Amino acid sequence: MIKDVHRLNRLLDRYERRLPAGIAKPLRWLRAPSSRWVRLPAGLLLIVGGLFSILPLLGLWMLPLGLLLLAQDLPFLRRPMRWAMILLERRWLRWKRRRRPQPQR
Repeated sequence: MIKDVHRLNRLLDRYERRLPAGIAKPLRWLRAPSSRWVRLPAGLLLIVGGLFSILPLLGLWMLPLGLLLLAQDLPFLRRPMRWAMILLERRWLRWKRRRRPQPQR
């Protein structure tokens, strides 16, 4: 269980370093243990917003973000969210490799 926390945090730290500072700083604050009482309602609101993705401004992007926020506090979500992030990253990299133009011979 502790291993899942460390693995998820390590993965989120890696993604956080790739984000622009204006997005990374609030995300770092939300992930801090002292922000739990903000993180839980924010995660729930993002999930509800993701369910109403047919409305303007709301979208499916809100659903995984809300689940990631909740995974910080709910142990049963940590492993599935970590695996989902790893799987999506692998697919993204595979897609980028296929789209890369091949050198002309």
